Amino acid sequence: MAYATAKTLDANVIPVIDITALRDGSNPQVVAQQLHAASRGLGFIYIKGHGITDQSIHSARDAAYRFFRSPDQQKSSVTISPKHRGWLSQGQSKMKDNVPADLKESYVWGYQDASGFTEEDHSLRGKNQWPDFVPEMQACAVDYFRQAHEVAFQLMRGFAIGLNLPEDFFLQHVQRPLSRASFVYYPAQPADSGDNQFGVAPHTDFGVLTVLCQDNTGGLQVQDIHGDWIHAPPIEDTLIVNVGDLLSRWTDGEYKSTPHRVVNNSGRERMSLVLAFDPEPDTLIDASQVFGEAHQPREPAITCGDYLIWRFAKAFSYREKNT
Repeated sequence: MAYATAKTLDANVIPVIDITALRDGSNPQVVAQQLHAASRGLGFIYIKGHGITDQSIHSARDAAYRFFRSPDQQKSSVTISPKHRGWLSQGQSKMKDNVPADLKESYVWGYQDASGFTEEDHSLRGKNQWPDFVPEMQACAVDYFRQAHEVAFQLMRGFAIGLNLPEDFFLQHVQRPLSRASFVYYPAQPADSGDNQFGVAPHTDFGVLTVLCQDNTGGLQVQDIHGDWIHAPPIEDTLIVNVGDLLSRWTDGEYKSTPHRVVNNSGRERMSLVLAFDPEPDTLIDASQVFGEAHQPREPAITCGDYLIWRFAKAFSYREKNT
């Protein structure tokens, strides 16, 4: 038996965009138009000039490896909570029917204020769980969240400009975001597990925008417009971001949320640092707000919070007993 296969990436398929001129205000229109064009294509973009420090990335990754290499008995002290905070063990995530559960493990946390306080007003927002056996994790994770969240803010500004909207259009309700971050650990995948076994099975991302910091292992694969799978390898000093289902819905399908998967055939472990950006739970996702009241969206308006509850219930087995 073998791994699921993919083609080599054509450099024109997933563009590399430097967002420095958006971040510093020197030429936001040019960057916005590049982001707009890429989001209407495959919806995946390599981002340069993102501003996340190397120190933050390395510290977060080191803490994450220390956590995942610890015994399950220790990790179970922060087992995933009903509010989706903590450790998801292997087998607790299934992104596609009719295939085995994903091989990945995850550790999930969300926004907290400077005092460590987190709102408890939604089923996907609650107190973060920090492992006492990796005491440095909280500081590393919170710092990475802050910096990655700023990248998401800048990108959402760019998308708004590209759509000829006020630049704060997507950022009007972000004081207490539903955003989540996760360390995602992929063990080396045995070839004899078959071509229907994945680190994470083919799926589209649930929320508005995903900001991914890959390591140098590789394994991310994206489905192109012809239905073929292509490699999306790590490129030095870049992040890779992708449009999620909610942003696609918000733009009535103009921005594309594209299936992707992970096949870790490297023979070594792989680590991803992930930020899933979402606004406050009562934010209305309504394409008529983007294109005008006369526009008839293909999907009805829905709040960000209600949509995510529905999607999480389908993907995570632990939520069956908490919903």
